[in-house]
Amino acid sequence: MFGTRIVIVDADAAYRRCLKEAFRHADYHVVGEASDARGALQIIFQSDPQVIVMDPYIPGSEGIGLTGIIYEHRVAPVVVIVPQTEGDIEEYVRLPGVYGVFLKPLQEGIVLPVIETALANFERALKLEKELVEVRRELENRKIIEKAKGLLMERKKMSEKEAYKYLQKISMDQCVPLYRVAMDYIKRCQPLPGRTR
Repeated sequence: MFGTRIVIVDADAAYRRCLKEAFRHADYHVVGEASDARGALQIIFQSDPQVIVMDPYIPGSEGIGLTGIIYEHRVAPVVVIVPQTEGDIEEYVRLPGVYGVFLKPLQEGIVLPVIETALANFERALKLEKELVEVRRELENRKIIEKAKGLLMERKKMSEKEAYKYLQKISMDQCVPLYRVAMDYIKRCQPLPGRTR
């Protein structure tokens, strides 16, 4: 994506220059660089990047889980830098928030597909996460409505259909979401502190 904002985090200044040049050729925009963990987090949170290209084990990262911190804040997808000599890159790709891998030395031809894939998959993951939150909220709301219906059926001897219609009518009359009506009814049915039902 033209103009994508990238932060580079690597202790190797020569490799950072190599990455910057490759990103410039691909029409990406490097908005910050860092060579240690503290500097990385500062520049990442200040510059609002769309992609972070980093060595997850740079100096100062011992024991702090750098990619985990970035992932926790959902800042941007991380593309990790892995030395070519590493036999097994599995530990790198399993780090939280990692959406791609660059090997050292860099092969310029893979820059565009790796960055674009990371961006697309990160966007997809955020969308799925949002949908999951909505589904959980909807399930919680349904539980509240079901509980209120049960109380109405027990206390007012209504059928399930009548209980639902009762809550629905209040919701429409008062222009209040159904789950809020249900929650209010449940609260009214709860005994006051210190009293028995």
